[in-house]
Amino acid sequence: MPIADVAITASDGVKTVTTRSEASGYFKVVFQKEPLSEKPVIVSFRHPYYEPLNLTVQTGRLKTPTELYVAAMTPIPAKDLAASKRPETVVSNIRVRYTINSRSETNIGSAVKTFQVVNKGNVPCNQQFLCSPDGKWKASAASASLDAGADNTFGNVRASCIAGPCPFTRIDSSGFVHGGRNIRVTALNWSDTATFLLEAEVFHNAIVSNVRELYPVIFGQTLNFTLPPTQEGVSLEAEIDGSPVVFPLSPDFNLSWASCSVRTDNEKEKTTVYRCELKPGYRF
Repeated sequence: MPIADVAITASDGVKTVTTRSEASGYFKVVFQKEPLSEKPVIVSFRHPYYEPLNLTVQTGRLKTPTELYVAAMTPIPAKDLAASKRPETVVSNIRVRYTINSRSETNIGSAVKTFQVVNKGNVPCNQQFLCSPDGKWKASAASASLDAGADNTFGNVRASCIAGPCPFTRIDSSGFVHGGRNIRVTALNWSDTATFLLEAEVFHNAIVSNVRELYPVIFGQTLNFTLPPTQEGVSLEAEIDGSPVVFPLSPDFNLSWASCSVRTDNEKEKTTVYRCELKPGYRF
């Protein structure tokens, strides 16, 4: 298992750099200048629950060799860490509870509006402001709009010519094609007066909270679980020697019975990874 919060010291006998491991076990030490001597760099690892470990990194005069290093630390047996002979406390029936917020849309009705574009047909345009698409006939335009109200949006919006010389009209859908709280339609007519109909369905938008549960995976003395990036209100429910207890988890949380760490994966999903290791005196 990865070991978090390990005290790490690197020294070439002249310079010394210290750091601590992250929740994933990763660490980074940086010398101000690369060691130019032939002396190796000694990297030491210290953690109260693990045996001390020293690694030797051989360096060259021009550069440090590029290699993958894994520092495998040996855990100290729990019996050697126990401060007393009292029986171990049992942690059982562990569950993870969290909340996922999602946006919901509920159809609460529909909206309808009619409007007319008044015009007279067969009137030459003579380069007036509004003309038919071919520029030959005088045209008129009119618009209609609707407001769905706060927290509401329009969907499935339709606009049509329903009366008059509809073949000689054109509808501009740019104001409603994507829906939204406010929609607008404009119609052009280059013949006699025509009537238009604007219709849409109204949806109410709300945030819905759903409580989810999962069971962590236990390996030896550690439990592991992952949560999606949209999780909120994470808590652990467990029985401590048979008594149910709820433990809310914060970003820098720690438990009376376990040392925990949290990290976020660098992958696209940004999954949050939780890991808790039992403290001495406790067992699953």
